[in-house]
Amino acid sequence: MAKAKFPIMTLTEAAADRVRTLIGDRPIAGLRIGVKNGGCAGMSYTLDYAAEIGPYDEVIEDKGVKIIIDPKALMFLFGTEMDFQTDRIGSGFTFNNPNQTGACGCGESVALAPASEAQIEEARRANAAG
Repeated sequence: MAKAKFPIMTLTEAAADRVRTLIGDRPIAGLRIGVKNGGCAGMSYTLDYAAEIGPYDEVIEDKGVKIIIDPKALMFLFGTEMDFQTDRIGSGFTFNNPNQTGACGCGESVALAPASEAQIEEARRANAAG
């Protein structure tokens, strides 16, 4: 199991509260987040309960919540803040992703560019300094 040394993702307090509620007493390793190809903009976020942590998974612990990131999604999720919002129409997780280059009109899919090696190195240096 890999432990992230720099923040690949962060959660707002609202997102952390919602994840804690969803996980409850389930005997799981955490919430798995990834991306998959599909939708009119090209990609969509995936969320699922993770029964176990794989050898190449990145594990993020933020605000007491364990998030497991699919290794194929790392470059697309780097720097993302996950939030949970509720309005008059509904509620759901939202992703403030600096790698997003576009989105479809219905909000179900996004266009994502992978983070650059320079961004990752900058985060590693900042982590080592702090």
